Amino acid sequence: MIRSVIEWGMTSFWTGSRVRLRGIEAEDSTALMRFASDEEGLGDLLHPPRPAEYFTTRAQEGAAAAPGGDRFALVIESVETGQAVGVVASHRADPNMGWFEYGVTLGADHRRKGYATEAVVILLRFMFAERRYHKCEARILDHNEASLALHRRIGFVEEGRLRDRAYYGGRHHDLVVMGILAAEFIQLHPAR
Repeated sequence: MIRSVIEWGMTSFWTGSRVRLRGIEAEDSTALMRFASDEEGLGDLLHPPRPAEYFTTRAQEGAAAAPGGDRFALVIESVETGQAVGVVASHRADPNMGWFEYGVTLGADHRRKGYATEAVVILLRFMFAERRYHKCEARILDHNEASLALHRRIGFVEEGRLRDRAYYGGRHHDLVVMGILAAEFIQLHPAR
């Protein structure tokens, strides 16, 4: 008889006290559309209006994607409600050089509840401990104070600033490059 993980007194690697990270399902299209709209409200991204079919296709492609590789997107789901509250993704990875970049977005009504912090820590723990990356970078527009503060709390440090790198809302913005090394992360966030 095979015992469940819970019977052994263990929880999934992908589950924390607030969030569970899971693969994208075809049914997540509405949530993905909402997250994209909320992201535009932050002043970080502005895209021409996209039809619902775009998000349906994106969710279906995510659900059908073969596992493996170091570039992937995961839904952030609230442990308490089971509701999709955001997405975290490793979108650039260079295993030969030992670095990767990631991004995180939350629905506007789910911010400042600790979801992003826990989701990012779970993702970084996987990439550093299991995939053996040495460094993670994040690129954040200078006016996104909430994201800059989140990264500082996790242990990222500002490594550079690309002046007037992005144009949004009628003006140019600096792009802040933040980074954290595996050893720094492990010291601040030891394994459970």
